[in-house]
Amino acid sequence: MSSEQIEKAYRDSRESFSRLGIDTEAALESLAAISLSVHCWQGDDVAGFEKSGAKLSGGGLSVTGSYPGRARTADELRQDLGKAYSLIPGRHRLNLHAMYGEFGGRAVDRDAVSPAHFQGWADWAVGEGHGLDFNCTCFSHPRADSGFTLSHRESAVRAFWTEHVKRCRVIGAYFGRRTGSACYHNIWVPDGAKEESSDRGLHRALLADSLDEVFAESFPPDELRDSLESKLFGIGSESFVVGSHEFYFGYALSRGKILCLDMGHFHPTESVADKVSAILQFFPELALHLSRGVRWDSDHVVLLGPEVQSLAAEVVRGGALDRVHLGLDFFDASLNRVAAWVIGARAVLKALLQALLEPTVRLRTLEAEGRTFEQLAWVEELKTLPYGAVWDYHCLKHGVPPGMDWVEDIRAYERSILARRGT
Repeated sequence: MSSEQIEKAYRDSRESFSRLGIDTEAALESLAAISLSVHCWQGDDVAGFEKSGAKLSGGGLSVTGSYPGRARTADELRQDLGKAYSLIPGRHRLNLHAMYGEFGGRAVDRDAVSPAHFQGWADWAVGEGHGLDFNCTCFSHPRADSGFTLSHRESAVRAFWTEHVKRCRVIGAYFGRRTGSACYHNIWVPDGAKEESSDRGLHRALLADSLDEVFAESFPPDELRDSLESKLFGIGSESFVVGSHEFYFGYALSRGKILCLDMGHFHPTESVADKVSAILQFFPELALHLSRGVRWDSDHVVLLGPEVQSLAAEVVRGGALDRVHLGLDFFDASLNRVAAWVIGARAVLKALLQALLEPTVRLRTLEAEGRTFEQLAWVEELKTLPYGAVWDYHCLKHGVPPGMDWVEDIRAYERSILARRGT
């Protein structure tokens, strides 16, 4: 579709929305200000760069598929990210894991990582205008093989992981200073057991003590923000997870930290969207990891569907776009990895656009007045409005291929770059 056709379609759609009292220009302005945190680990199947040929192991995590073209170096990963960013409208962040440092071929254990190992990432982010977020990596390591890290019974093991997380917070603060944008450092640990535990309280007390030690050093909030991510279960921790939702809710609330909700880390019948307004009653900020679970926490690529649409709607309806940090979190090695980033990010942004084009005040008024059938009629009418034309115009304004035009870009990139890497 030509730019003239896109602009005409947008003008027609703007008129359709305007008749219903919806301002598309205001919605597009709000959408342009949203910055997603794009996760690095989709590009290399959560392998990292600590050693050549490394693969994800432990922590209840699993990556399936062997699509060719996996990034093998930091330069290749940055190259792939650059291609993905070029096909996603807006200016977005990058979310790094500690295992993605550039170690110069030397063996650097997790308790020895430092900002020097991430200078290349900081230089790249500053040059490209991306904010940086960070995660400690408490899996794929011999000291995590028991299934416990910060809540391990042995003090030496806990000390190792505590030191690692402390150093990751220092790196996060470094990122915040370098980019001029606060780094969100997220803590997720795989701690738990395959079989029933007779001493759950002990492990949770140890985790709380370890976290208190981790947070003993404070950093300016414009450099570093701390979040904690819960999980229902994982492979190898089916019966007991130390860092449950209830544990982290209580810990984060009592220590002034941010709670992180991953869409795949709850029971399939639970609604993460429903939790947003409840949590924001008590927390000034909330972090969300956007994923798509298929039967379990399978980290499938995000698609535009009811779960992400409901989540986006709750954030927008609550006027919480400035209080909620949105990050992608999926990894799929069965398809083109760069395309996965683009599909997931564009799906989230489309969901946010739909939410921004909702006449929230009108719907609330109808609900307050008990005019239920009218409220439902509006909700149904909104489903068939021409969102696609507004989305294509948003892409056009940001110099990004609209519609399906980006697919050929990915195909060309695969032929010229990814195919040469092999599996």
